[in-house]
Order: sequence, then structure tokens, then C-alpha cells
Amino acid sequence: MKLINKSMLTAIITLSTASVYYAQQVQDTASKSKDIEEVVLTGVADIAKDRKTPVAVSTIKAAQIAERLGNQELPEILNTTPSVYVTKGGGGFGDASIRVRGFGNSNIAVMINGIPVNDMENGAVYWSNWAGLSDVTSAIQMQRGLGSSKLAIASVGGTMNYITRAADMKRQGNVTVGLGNDGYLKTSFAYNTGKSAKGWSTSFLLGRTAGSMYFEGSEFEAYNYYFALGYQPNEKHDFQFTFTGAPQWHNQNFTNSIATFLDMGDGLLDGKKAADPNRRYNSNWGLLNGEEFSTNTNYYSKPIMSLNWDWKISEKSKLSTVGYASFGRGGGTGFLGSINGKSIFNVAKTADGQMRWDDIVRWNQGAVIADFTNNAGTAAPANATPGIATRNNGIVRRAHVNSHNWYGILTNFQHKINENWNFSAGFDGRYYYGYHPGVITDFLGNREYRENQNLNQQPYYTVTEAYKAKPSANPFVKAIKDDSQIASRNYDGEVLWYGVFGQVEYSKDKISAFIQGSASNQGFQRIDNWVVDGVTRQPNAVTGEVVQRKTGFKNILGYNAKGGVNYNIDEMHNVFANVGYYSRQPFLTAVYPNNQQVLNPNLTNEKIFSAELGYGFRSSDFKANVNLYRTSWADRFQRRTGLTIDPDNNPATNNSFLNAYAEVNGITEVHSGIEFEGFYKVGKFLELEGAVSIGDWKYTKDATSTAYDENNNPINLSSGSNVSTLALDGVKVGDAAQFTTSLVAIVKPIEGLRIFANWRYYDKLYAGFNVNDFDNSRNNATYTAPATEFGALELPDYHLFDLGASYRFNIKGGQSFTIGANVYNLFDTTYISESTSNVHANQSRRNFTSDAAYNSYVNAGQWNGVSQQNTVYFGFGRTWAANVTFTF
Repeated sequence: MKLINKSMLTAIITLSTASVYYAQQVQDTASKSKDIEEVVLTGVADIAKDRKTPVAVSTIKAAQIAERLGNQELPEILNTTPSVYVTKGGGGFGDASIRVRGFGNSNIAVMINGIPVNDMENGAVYWSNWAGLSDVTSAIQMQRGLGSSKLAIASVGGTMNYITRAADMKRQGNVTVGLGNDGYLKTSFAYNTGKSAKGWSTSFLLGRTAGSMYFEGSEFEAYNYYFALGYQPNEKHDFQFTFTGAPQWHNQNFTNSIATFLDMGDGLLDGKKAADPNRRYNSNWGLLNGEEFSTNTNYYSKPIMSLNWDWKISEKSKLSTVGYASFGRGGGTGFLGSINGKSIFNVAKTADGQMRWDDIVRWNQGAVIADFTNNAGTAAPANATPGIATRNNGIVRRAHVNSHNWYGILTNFQHKINENWNFSAGFDGRYYYGYHPGVITDFLGNREYRENQNLNQQPYYTVTEAYKAKPSANPFVKAIKDDSQIASRNYDGEVLWYGVFGQVEYSKDKISAFIQGSASNQGFQRIDNWVVDGVTRQPNAVTGEVVQRKTGFKNILGYNAKGGVNYNIDEMHNVFANVGYYSRQPFLTAVYPNNQQVLNPNLTNEKIFSAELGYGFRSSDFKANVNLYRTSWADRFQRRTGLTIDPDNNPATNNSFLNAYAEVNGITEVHSGIEFEGFYKVGKFLELEGAVSIGDWKYTKDATSTAYDENNNPINLSSGSNVSTLALDGVKVGDAAQFTTSLVAIVKPIEGLRIFANWRYYDKLYAGFNVNDFDNSRNNATYTAPATEFGALELPDYHLFDLGASYRFNIKGGQSFTIGANVYNLFDTTYISESTSNVHANQSRRNFTSDAAYNSYVNAGQWNGVSQQNTVYFGFGRTWAANVTFTF
């Protein structure tokens, strides 16, 4: 198959028009039509239908989002659905993380009106880019497992489809003001014109959210805009244009050890640690000229526009197409340089653990700061090059820019053969170009920064311009204005994706079924703008490796096939089953290891096989679903970093070995479990919602890893070999609770008033460990790798309670006021939501390589049965939100 070049694909997208069925599809659940497009899957959005589409699904509607979300992150609204574990991550605005059936963000397909939005280089989803969706979403459909989407997408754990409001909603407007803890303030204005006699309609929204999150040093500011224009000239054609974005910046927080959280706790007596950790502590911030300043600020704007066309060709045929484009602009900050050879995080802080920015500025400018010691622990002299920063001396704050231009087209033709059979076929094309330069965002008192990594400008060039760590108001602004002011890095990533899909559907009386398949080619290219074509990169001098500026495209084929059947036993009972297989291409980060211009020698597609059984019950007062599932994930990509090399077997001492890595082969995970979800209307005044999920997610065999330097040359580790065995067989998969329970009670004592209480329980939560912990080659007569002996670290279980109320009262002319309030973590429970380390309690001397390491472990002690050496995220304490909405 011949590649489609960039100009061809851009032209197709520019000239195309398209259509997606919007929120009215989700709301029209009472339809009795037997048309197959309404029975199973419709348009490009693939909305699952109750008792018809054979997948496990939960749907959250707009009213529930408005009622319960408050100042939480958008994915958190799914926390009461089965097998879903959502945390706030570090707790920064939009830094939430979601796992479904034990699979993380990169393995969950996120879609907006059927359009995929997972990053095309690494599959990630950054929720801060989509914070404004909560204001314009009509429904969220969470399809667990392989789901019903026809596309070859990363839906290993599930598919989240956000259905936004359509332009042709009824005429209505609203103004909302929301308040919350730590200065949270949200305002928005929205209006729908309704459809005119000539078929035109418009919907728009503008909003702003600002304040701080729960932890210290967490200021943020975000805006949100949404515009939809609809035109339906006749019954055959329906056009919808949408444009939405949410530019934001926010300060971030990263993990600290439990010991650090305790050191920063309240109630210190005679230098002893507090009994409770300071959950608000953030080691990344301090005051600069009296204002909050963070080491790590994320800033981004990712507007997405789409033009949709639905063409009813005949009573039996229709064509649904969507052309879309996304323009991501922004990045995240970090630091370059050192102070007296020390990382900025090891420089002395204030008594309450804040960064001393004003003193750092003074040191950069030549002042002597007495307690800014060197690595030997002795007082160091003043900066040897005041006002001049380099990679090795002086401190500047930089940003790694991650911008992109992304164009795509989806088209789906559906034809009804007869009353029972229907088929559809379509095309999925995408072109993505990612820009990844670095810039300086603050010189911190320096006059300049000298960059020496660009091989085109040796020995260095001078950077003097600082960029603000805030998104531009212009969504189409260039990723970088001046190439001469790039610092830290400068590479691009290019992805070209095209695929085809097809589906056959059957529906008759009590049975509905489908079989579908897709195939796609993904082409990946990495472009290093600091490499001169045909010139050897300096760190590769030992091997003689020649590195080109452009790698050329690496094309990889992938495919999937799946099918399912639903049988309605009677008006109350139904059963379903589905099965599917994916051969999924690796991401760009796997194709070119260690962020270098060399091709991974061990590229292989990941293999996913999934099977599921389900049962549903429906009555006037009680609804329930039970699902059994098993998903096998083989040849999962994993890279090991932070390796220790063997200097005797690797005599070269050049910089290439500083980037040693290992590719892990043979990793297989199996995720199986059972889920229950139910709704019970007890009477006129009380409703109950409940969910239980029990998972068994684990690795099923050992794996091997082979070590390489940055040029893909085999390299020996400290064990004396370049091949290691990772003892993973039977180890539990970490980073998500494998047992979850939730119960929501909704009380409606009087008309317009709703009071709701939510209880959630999490257990069998394991740490998100480093696979290096399971390296058997580390074992010897006196030392056994801790994780190999103990398995994955299990964290303490915890309960959470939320309470809220909403009251709506109507006034004349169809206008109304709605007042709402929520309290989250009502009882202020202290709990660990995530751990990024795997240090077990009650270890012996044989688990450590030295007496010093063992003594440090013993002295650290434990907290709630967990070693204080573990680096963790604590969940938020008690928080609150309130809002008032005027609808007219």
C-alpha cells in the first residue's frame, strides 16, 4: 500500500465535510426502531445501545456531571463505575490519571464525538488539555474492554467517548459561578440559539477557572471556549462545525518519600516527626520576589476543530464523515545546570521545605550563599561564571515544548441490506507532526545560557531570550518563534497513520450481533535538528556510528478483529458475549529507543486477546449488569533505565554509556475479573446506585531484558552480562486497586431538591514498581533483590465518603436557579493513592547490598505498615465546592 503524503492528506481534510451523531443519540434510548444503525452502532461515534450492543458499558449524563463534579477532575466522575480507578496524580490542575481494568491512560482510547485524541507519539492523554469538556459534555460513555469502536485504537482497557452538545439544542442560556477550597473560582456563560426555520443553529460557551489546588504551590489558571455551528438544509444533509479549546497553565507536584511528608508535618516536638504526614507539602515551589514560583509548570493549549457531514443517501444508505484538526501548543518546565555541582533539588531549602529562589538568583549573580555547600558537604565559593549559565554550572529554568499539528479524517459508509443485515466500511487517516524544542523560561538572574549540544553550532551558542510559561491566546501560533533561541533539545516526531475498517451486523427479534475488523499502517520518523546529515555525533566516536538528521519512516502494520452477540431472553433478562484480538503497533517512543536517532532492533507488535461474558436485568425499579472478562496482553513494550554498567567489561568511558537502557522481551499480563453495576429505585424519594469489581491482574511469566548503549550496541551490566531475567511470574500488576466498591444514595425529599451521599472502598492496591526491582541477576549469596522475594508492594486499603446537595427552583418565563454544594473526602481520611516505589516492610540484611543501605532502611521506619522510604502520592484531604447556575 502506497503511503499518502502530507499534502495529499491535508487536501483531503481541507475539502472534506462530515457528520457525527451527537448527544441526541445517547438520549434517544426509548427508540423502538428496528433499523440496524439505531440498534447496534451508529455513525463514527459508535454509541453502545442498552440490551443491544454486546459490550460492558456505563453512561454518565450531563445532569450527573453538573451535580457531582464540582472542582474535581473530569475523569473522577467515573470513580463510581466498575473497574475504574482515578487518582489526582500529583494533584495539579488537570493532572488526574485513570486506569480501567488495570490499564493506564495510554491503553484507554479517549474520543470526543468519535474522534480519537490520544497522543499519537505515546498514546497519553493529558486531562488538563480537556478540562473544559465538563461544561459542554452531554454524556460520557465508558465502554470497558475492547469496546464497540471500529477503529484500530488503543482500547486495551476501554474506550471513553465524550459526546458534546450539538448546535441544534433548544434555545437556552446559562450563567454559572462556582467556588471551592483554596481560592477556586469558576465562571462560565453559555447560550444555544436553537434551530432556525432555515436549518441554522449555534451553540457557544466561554469560561474561566483559577485558584489553587489542595497542595502548596499549586496555582493555576484555565480558560475554556466552545463554538458549534449547525446547518440542516434538508432531511438528507446535516452539517456540524465545532471548535473547542482549554488553554491553561498550572504548577505541579511530584512524589516525595513518606519520611519527607512526615518531616513536614505539623506538631513537631524536639525534632521528631509528626504522627501524620503533611499531605499538602510540595517540594517544587518557593517564593521569587514574593510570588509563587515552581520548578515544574505545565502550560498548554490544544484546540480541536471538526467539520461533520451526515448524508442520508437513501432509505438504506448513509455516509458519515468527519474531518478534524488539532493544534497543540505548550510544554512543561524543568531545570538546566547545577549549583556547586548539586542538583537544584539538593540545594538547601527553607525550614518548611520551600525552594530558596531569591538566594538562587543571588548565587547565579555571584554572591556567596554560605549553606549552598558542594557535594563534599563543605562551604563552596561564589559562582565562577556569574551571569553565565551552562549545562554544568548555574541554574536556569527551561521548558520542553511538546507542540503538534494533527490532521485527520474519518469516513464511514453504512448500508442496510435488508431488515436483518447491515454492513459498514470506512477509512481512518491521520497525519501528525510533533515539535519538541526546548526554550528558557527564566534566567533566574543570569544574563545568558550557553548551549553546546547543537552540532551545527560548536563549541556553543548564546541564548538570551526567555519565553513565558503560559499558553498563547492564539491557538495557531508557531511552536517556536526563533530557532536561534532553542535550548536543551531540538527534535521532531512525525507519524503517518492510515487504515480501513469494516463491520457486518445482524439483528432479528431477540438477537443482535456484529463482526468487525480493521487494519492500519503507522509510519514513524524522528528528526534531530541538532544533527548534521552524514556527520558522526560526538558521543558515538568509539563505535563510528553515523547518525542522520532524519531517520526515515519506519512503517508498521497492525490489525484487530472482534465480534459479539447479545440475546434478549425476555423483557427483563439479556446475556451477551464478545471476543477480540489486537495486533497493536508500538508507540514512537518504542520505535526510537532512549530518544535517539537509532531504530529499536527488537520491534514487535503487542498482542491483546480479550473475551467477555455479560448478563443484564431490567425492571421498572431495578437494573443490574454483571460482567466476566479476561484480557491477555503479550509482548508488552517496556524499557529499563537507570542501569548500572560493568566498567570491567565496558572499558569505554564516553558519554554514550550514561544513557544505557535495556529492552524487555516476553512481558505478558493477564487481567481477569468480575464486575457488578446496579441501580435500584427504592421509592419516590430514594434511589441507590452501586458497583463492585474484583480483579486479578498479574504477570504470568518471567521476562528477559537485553542492555544496550545509546547507539544500540550490546553492553554489559554490573552482573557481567548484557542479558538479565526479570522474575515477574505471578507478580501483581500495580498502580490500580484490584478490588473496588461504591454505593451512592440519592434522596429527593421535595421537588427540586436532591441530596446524595457516596461511599467508595479500595483494596488490593499495589505499587507502580520499577521492573529493575525484579532483576534476578542482582542476587548473590548475601543479597536478594527485595521485590523478587516479596512481590509487588500492597498499599493500605481505604474508604472515602462524599456528600452533596442540589436544589433547583423555577421562576417565571421558564427561567430557573440551581444551587449545588459538594464535600469530598468528608471524614478527611489520610490515604496513599499511588506509590512509585516498591520498598517492603520487615526486610532483613540480606535484602540490601551494604550495611549502610540496610541501616538507612531501618532508621526510616514505617508509617501505617509501609516503609517510609517509599515515594508516594497522598490523596487530597477534605475539599469542597459550591456553585449557582442561572438558566434562561
